[in-house]
Amino acid sequence: MSNQTERINPARLSQVRTGVQLSMLAVLGQWAYYGVFRCPFLVPFVNCQVCPVITCWGRITSYFWGFWLLLPVSVLLAGRFFCGWLCPGGFINQIIGKFSWSKLRTRNQLVSFAPIGMVIALLAVAIIWFGFNNPRMMVPIRVGEFWSSLRLSFENASAAWLVRTFMVLGLTAAGLLVANMWCRFICPTGGLLELFKGMAILRVFKTNACNDCNACLRVCVMGTRPDEMNCTNCGDCLQACPIDAIKFGEKRQINDKTARSQIS
Repeated sequence: MSNQTERINPARLSQVRTGVQLSMLAVLGQWAYYGVFRCPFLVPFVNCQVCPVITCWGRITSYFWGFWLLLPVSVLLAGRFFCGWLCPGGFINQIIGKFSWSKLRTRNQLVSFAPIGMVIALLAVAIIWFGFNNPRMMVPIRVGEFWSSLRLSFENASAAWLVRTFMVLGLTAAGLLVANMWCRFICPTGGLLELFKGMAILRVFKTNACNDCNACLRVCVMGTRPDEMNCTNCGDCLQACPIDAIKFGEKRQINDKTARSQIS
């Protein structure tokens, strides 16, 4: 596995990831757009099969169930791989993050505590979805051309829907202040995947040889280290470590091989 990671070209890996993200933007981008701007429900993406917006891609059964099957499969296979490779929203936030005022690639108590926002957002989504049956708070209007329909939708939405939508837009725009703020500290989907990513078969991780130099932290768009909070298995750090202490694969097997080689 060590030889395998040494052969990885970081520029090539980044190109492959960008290509995958662009492909997923083409596949899920329209649905993501409708979820933010046109979904009449407070929690988007979960009531698509009964949604009145018949033009939304979420009404396509294969899209809807394919997506909700992809999430658990991806987290069991490779943790928050969906966030780092497949999520259209994550890709947009990553682009915004390139122009951010602060990359916030540091380790301190504030940064460690900040992801609690994902837990709060996840709890809010659960309460709205299960406790209040995810109410419809906007009548989607499809009159006239694109911008007129969008404007009418906002004009006829409830206060709760407007608060939800402007919070999402505002926190995404806040990525210009702190890189990937939405993905790192707010996203409820990311928070859900974070809870279960420890079950992943494959992951990018630090071996016992790690000396905490934080070279990986300085190149990570999520401001974290391999296999720690907010790691999305993007692979950007694989070539950053000066002592080759970062690997990809099954963590236990690789650590066992490393230990045996040190003993021998």
